Amino acid sequence: MRNYSSASLVRVRSTGSVPLGSPSLCWGPSNTLGLLDCAAEQLMVLREFQSSLDTCERGLESLGGLGELEDGGMKYAELKSAFCIVGIQALAELNKWQGVLCWVLQYYGKPEKLPAKILQMCILLYRKVGEPATMQEATSHWLNYPANSSVPGFGPVAELYLLHILLPCGRLAEAKELVLGPVGSLAFSEDHRKAALEMVENQRRYTPTPTPTLSSTLASSTETIPQRGHDSPRLTAVLRLLHQGLLVARAHLQSLPIQRALLAAFLLYLLLVRVDPALSSAFPWISSLLRTLRHMWAAMFGPYHRSQ
Repeated sequence: MRNYSSASLVRVRSTGSVPLGSPSLCWGPSNTLGLLDCAAEQLMVLREFQSSLDTCERGLESLGGLGELEDGGMKYAELKSAFCIVGIQALAELNKWQGVLCWVLQYYGKPEKLPAKILQMCILLYRKVGEPATMQEATSHWLNYPANSSVPGFGPVAELYLLHILLPCGRLAEAKELVLGPVGSLAFSEDHRKAALEMVENQRRYTPTPTPTLSSTLASSTETIPQRGHDSPRLTAVLRLLHQGLLVARAHLQSLPIQRALLAAFLLYLLLVRVDPALSSAFPWISSLLRTLRHMWAAMFGPYHRSQ
């Protein structure tokens, strides 16, 4: 991740005039502080991120056989932490942030053994890249480890855990438990706990409720259709009968010759427009029209009635 900020890099003490990237000085067997200076220069000045990472790994390996090292007030644990912080930033610049946590655990063994400042840095890194859930288990172990409750960075770690892991991941129940539980009582003051609880409630209030999906809507509609059918069986029977009648009428109308349809229209025209029913001469026309209509009725709807 090339655009990752390097502002959190620890300020490493210089041990004199160290030529930039000088291999002879950096790889001296007894100059562990020189290795740290070299790694920082490769990261910040030369922008050689892979070389800086390799230097950090060499320095951490050289610390493996040392118990407590003091040189000008810098202890072994602080020197190890400084190497890890430089290495984390080198991994981030190389876009290898996915392996940051595993890389750090190679040198500390368990999450609860991590220094507070390294854990804070990992939380911010994974939150920045959009994967805060990666640090949830490790941070939870660290906060619930009894020896860490007296560490100066316990409060900031708990705050970052709440703001950058639990709330973004939607773990509202765990966030409330954190604030009200033993961790919250140790990490936060009373005012901070009230503010944190209010923040959790606001998150719960503004969390959108899940909208019904298409499958659930269809399932509910199919469940209500049979219930409505039981409520009105007569309406269902009438609709079914009407549907069958329309199908039969459609089939017979399609089978009638067009001449018969035209003849029926012509007879209706004569009957309604040109023929006076009061005249005796109109009787033959009316009789012929009735016979034609009866024939059409029998042809159209007779088979349907016989089938019933």
